[in-house]
Amino acid sequence: MTAADPTPALGAFFRRAQAATLWLMAAIHLLALLSFFVVLGMVTQARAQDVAQDKSCTGRNLLAEMKIKDPAAYADVIAEGDKIPNGKSIFWKVEKSGLTPSYLLGTMHVTDPRVLRMPPGAAEASASARVIVVESDEILDEKKAMAGIFANPDLTMFTNGQSLETLLSKDDLALLKDDLARRGVPLSAVSRMKPWMLMSLMSLPACETARKAANAAFLDKRIALDAAAAGKPVKGLETFAEQLSTLAAIPMDLHLKSMMETVKLGSTMDDVFETMTELYLSGEIGLTIPLLKRATPDGADEAGYAQFEELVVRQRNHHMADRAAPILAEGGAFIAVGALHLPDTEGLVELVRQQGFTVTPVN
Repeated sequence: MTAADPTPALGAFFRRAQAATLWLMAAIHLLALLSFFVVLGMVTQARAQDVAQDKSCTGRNLLAEMKIKDPAAYADVIAEGDKIPNGKSIFWKVEKSGLTPSYLLGTMHVTDPRVLRMPPGAAEASASARVIVVESDEILDEKKAMAGIFANPDLTMFTNGQSLETLLSKDDLALLKDDLARRGVPLSAVSRMKPWMLMSLMSLPACETARKAANAAFLDKRIALDAAAAGKPVKGLETFAEQLSTLAAIPMDLHLKSMMETVKLGSTMDDVFETMTELYLSGEIGLTIPLLKRATPDGADEAGYAQFEELVVRQRNHHMADRAAPILAEGGAFIAVGALHLPDTEGLVELVRQQGFTVTPVN
């Protein structure tokens, strides 16, 4: 027993969860595409009705389990997380002399009622803001966003003769086919779809799927919808096409691995979701990646993590900070982006400070 592998069962779980969670942690609004799947009938009406009957969430907190089963591993995760700058809050106040204060909220792109409640003061800050800023304002018009995405079919579909059948092994293909069948989706309907498209359907726990099937809005979209209803301007820092291009830049092998590990995890993805959610609600977002890294055998997926952090986190952090700069310069903004974009030395909190603002945690 080592800190890297606390128990055989828990270690095996994390080895699978690590690859699957790389995609989840990308924190891209592709969860919004689930409604697109429902509209197309890729999730059958019967299946949608079945899942909508059970909106209860299950899942255990894996960090809490680690604390009990291997206190040394738990202590290592906490110590590593404590070293990450700006990793202990999801809600920040942004100030500069002569400007109305702005606010920065880290979000989860989910419909969980606990997440929708937001931390104390966030709803009031959003309501009083001059402008609302989200990752992509295209969440206000999904049909228009989808039209833009599918104008470039290479971002979503294999157009070079490849397919999931040609890229996956026989055993993996059988596992995928069975998993899709349980969801009411024939493999033939999605075989030429890029893995990151399928992941928006396959990675969600039943409770999230049920709420989405019932047209619940995830946090970022809820914030944007409320602002639009109040006649307040909503601006985006990226487009869906840009976000998809970021995913497309990650090697296909990593996407395929993440997809298949999600299939193999099955319902235990609920545990991943619950752990990420509880870390988020506690404000301990700096623990997210250290938890997965520490619980995985040394050297596993280091290249995958490096690619993920560079393309999906670090580069996007700089792009969003640059685009937020002129908005923050006018004051009175409420910016809501995925929580993993906030911490560390090149997170949004630090990048906004480098623009001359004082940025402090609200809670």
